[in-house]
Amino acid sequence: MTIPSNPTASSQSIVAADLAHRARDFRHRMAGLDREAQTALDTTRDRYGRTVHADLADAAVARRNHAALQAYATHLAPYTHALLDAAHRALAELPPARHTTGWRTVLTGLATSAAEIRRALDRPAAPGTPAERAQHAALWPHLAAWEEHGLIADSLIVHHRSPKAPLAGAEQQQWTEAARAAQRGDDLDLIESWYAADGRLITIAHLIEDDDSTVIALEGDPDTPGWRVVGHYAHEYEAGQALPAPVPLGVLRADASRFTRPEPVPEVPLQELVQDVVEAQSAGDASNALLSATQRGYAAGPMIRLQELLETAGQFASALETTQGQQIAARLATLGRQLRFLTTEVQEAAEDLGATVAVLPPHRTPRPRARPRPAVGTTPPTPPSRASTTAHLR
Repeated sequence: MTIPSNPTASSQSIVAADLAHRARDFRHRMAGLDREAQTALDTTRDRYGRTVHADLADAAVARRNHAALQAYATHLAPYTHALLDAAHRALAELPPARHTTGWRTVLTGLATSAAEIRRALDRPAAPGTPAERAQHAALWPHLAAWEEHGLIADSLIVHHRSPKAPLAGAEQQQWTEAARAAQRGDDLDLIESWYAADGRLITIAHLIEDDDSTVIALEGDPDTPGWRVVGHYAHEYEAGQALPAPVPLGVLRADASRFTRPEPVPEVPLQELVQDVVEAQSAGDASNALLSATQRGYAAGPMIRLQELLETAGQFASALETTQGQQIAARLATLGRQLRFLTTEVQEAAEDLGATVAVLPPHRTPRPRARPRPAVGTTPPTPPSRASTTAHLR
């Protein structure tokens, strides 16, 4: 692609759209390669998630890394400089907002990754050698960064539509009062939210009045007194076209990545622990199943993992920075404390159960699973009807 030396507004739009398309195409290719690799890695693990075929796992990762580098070299490398330049120019034109500093840091990180990948492409290791595998493995985080963070770059360079002027004056006050009255009567149905480039929170909602519904747009947190209606529309599509375009969403943890997840920790499924108790004959066996559920540390049990889930979900709810989010975070924190108490109780009960050194009495005999076949020429008895069985059970 040749960049015009003195582009017009139209040619700038065409160039930007082409660059954004190439960035999206690379992300789609990377996502496909990662799915293929994860499918291959699943075949190298046992029932508890432990890698038991390390050579096959290493080969799957090496294939993924090599294919990702080839996809980058072919479909994105020639355009990264132009893409980042266009993204920086677009970022400089945005109004000040809390996210712009972070986006600038992301663009700097993408430039660093592009430089690292370019150096490796200019000086590739000998094909098929351990050095090549090591080189590709070192490049994978940089390739993953372009897959995960490239969305910020290409969303910046695509020309956003010019939103219609919001409601103002008496009309805005009238619609806002009507929407707040509907909210008090549970007649305001929130549909979708996003953030605009200037940091405003936009929410689409259905305002229900006398069995009729109108699509409206709110600005601000719908659960705080300061929100207001900025527009009303015939349908959701019209609202989406008239309102400011959404910007890429944030992340809970800045260093988390689905492409560089740590090795899965071996864990026993809760369903298997239940079956262990069903098949147990001594109190010690049942106690061990309960203790496995409450085990802490590296191979933590399901109850400990559930505590981690509640804690992380609480952090997410709090990070939403909305009134409802803070309230839900407080609820999850309370549930987490209750679960910690319950986990301690289960662990103590398991220890007490194991200390009984008891066993199941012999009169609890197993039921034979193999039944004798009916004699030749005989007809099996007719099973009772569902109606009579149900009546008997009642």
